[in-house]
Amino acid sequence: MLAALVIIAMAGSLVEDAGNSWATLYLTSLGAPSAVAAFGFIALVGAQFVGRLLGDRVVDRFGQRAVARAGGLVVAAGMGVALAFPTVPGIIAGFAAAGLGVSTLVPAAMYEADELPGLRHGTGLTVVSWLMRLGFLLSPPVVGAIADATSLRVGLLIVPLAGIAVILLASVLHPRRTGSTSMRISGGSEHADPTASRIH
Repeated sequence: MLAALVIIAMAGSLVEDAGNSWATLYLTSLGAPSAVAAFGFIALVGAQFVGRLLGDRVVDRFGQRAVARAGGLVVAAGMGVALAFPTVPGIIAGFAAAGLGVSTLVPAAMYEADELPGLRHGTGLTVVSWLMRLGFLLSPPVVGAIADATSLRVGLLIVPLAGIAVILLASVLHPRRTGSTSMRISGGSEHADPTASRIH
């Protein structure tokens, strides 16, 4: 379960880094002027921000498992279609879909890791928060190597693949919770609280 949570968190970081490192370059290769090319990353971060704002209410209503699966589907379908039929507006919309889809993943993985039975409080959270950074470290060289061998369009398939991984592994997350126990997506700092984890 801990390994699955690490992969879910890494999927979120992979998608975020893809927008940060490659969105502008890819949009430029499609003919977008510099001012427009910047909107790939802006769309991803903006949609992620909106998802974080709405995340608590959506998770409380549907459960983190369902939200993660829906988010993975949004990432896979949104970016997959954008890469299958690449246009400047389509790619910007694809990055926006990716940002919205991963907006709750890292907080969810951290919260669930901190609640894993058999581990000391904070151990699972520490493992996930450290290992997920491998996504930020590995994504640029992996996508770059694929782009050198084929094309950046193929390299960016890592984004929809990350969404598929989330769909497959989301069963380790809890379904809808009842009572006062809840996960908090917005506000505070990156740490877990045993009563209402506030992860940002």
